[in-house]
Amino acid sequence: MNTLQVFAAPLGRFLIAIIFFLSGVTKITQYAGTQGYMEAMGVPGALLPLVIITEIIGGVAIIIGWKTRYAAIALAGFSVLAAVFFHSDFSNQAEMISFMKNLAIAGGFLMLFANGPGSYAMDNRINKKDE
Repeated sequence: MNTLQVFAAPLGRFLIAIIFFLSGVTKITQYAGTQGYMEAMGVPGALLPLVIITEIIGGVAIIIGWKTRYAAIALAGFSVLAAVFFHSDFSNQAEMISFMKNLAIAGGFLMLFANGPGSYAMDNRINKKDE
C-alpha cells in the first residue's frame, strides 16, 4: 500500500462523517427549530434525541474508525431515510440535489461497511489485541 492509500482512508472517513457530527451539534443548539421542522415534515419531534445521538456518535465512530461497519450501516440507513422524508420534493431542484447527495453519502457508507475502515482506525488496534 502506498502512502496516498494509507492516508486516504482516514481522510475519507473524516470527510464523509464530519457533516453528521456537525449537524448533530447544530441540532442541539437549535433544538426547538429542528423539532418544529421535523414535525412540519411529518416526523415526530420526539425522535430528535435519537437523531442527535445517531449523528454525533455515528459521526465520531466513523472518524476514529471505531465499530466502523456498524456505524456505517446505521448512517447509510439514516441517510436514505433523511432523503425520503426531507428531500423528496422532486419539483424543487435543490431538494432533488439534496436527495441525490444523501443517496451518494449512503453509497459511501455502504463501501465502508463492505470494505472496513482502512488504515489508522481504532478497529484495527482492537482487532490486533484480539489476536
